[in-house]
Amino acid sequence: MNLYLFKNPIIIFIIILLSLSSSVSSQNIITDRPDQTESSNTIDKGSLQIEMGFLTNRDRENKKLVKQNLAPTNLFRYGITNNIELRLLTQFESQTSNKIKISGMSDIELGVKLRILKKENINNEISFLSTLIIPSASNDLSLNSFGISNRMIFSHTLSNITGLGYNLGYDYFGNGKGNLTYTLAIGTSLTEKLSFFMEPYGELVEFNNLILNFDSGFTYLIKRNLQLDCSYGSGINNKINFFSFGISWLIQKKPKKINKYLDI
Repeated sequence: MNLYLFKNPIIIFIIILLSLSSSVSSQNIITDRPDQTESSNTIDKGSLQIEMGFLTNRDRENKKLVKQNLAPTNLFRYGITNNIELRLLTQFESQTSNKIKISGMSDIELGVKLRILKKENINNEISFLSTLIIPSASNDLSLNSFGISNRMIFSHTLSNITGLGYNLGYDYFGNGKGNLTYTLAIGTSLTEKLSFFMEPYGELVEFNNLILNFDSGFTYLIKRNLQLDCSYGSGINNKINFFSFGISWLIQKKPKKINKYLDI
């Protein structure tokens, strides 16, 4: 038996969450990937959602090519209550620039999402997401300081098959003024299983330099709790482009069995 597995805090975290969850398929999965817009949905109490993916990015700014691969990215979402979820993001990153390659685990990100507004008689939802970035990676891949990312999340149901979501946020990475962020995604169901989205997004770096990007992609529902996705994006006023694909799995807690013969 490999004792290292039990010394790794990420592995321990996953084992604990899996021990608290078991698989059923009573609810459709709703993910925070592959678009940049976080969903207003939170994971049900006692359920675990795993969102895994691969992303390759090319940046040709300043007359040099920087290649970045994230493989895999792993987002674990666990429902504390029906309106509060805990989040853990880990990813393996490799970068190549001027024939120099560095690789390793990126900084760990811990977050919490709170659903603020959801009512049956209205088609609008509001949530808040806050993420702490912990400088746990090697010096070449780390922020080398604590960072924080905050987002207000809004979503609106436009029809039975179309929805609109947008995020407004602020990121601070330990120095400077920080960045304002924005996303705006519209998604529609093409079939019962296949959906399409498109999305402008970007940031106001240091409250001064406006970055404009655009992406689009598809999701495919294999089962009610299992989904595939892919996306492609590029810069509008900058020279980046990326491609990603992934798979997400919702593991829901089994409901308690009630003895119908007991009058409680």
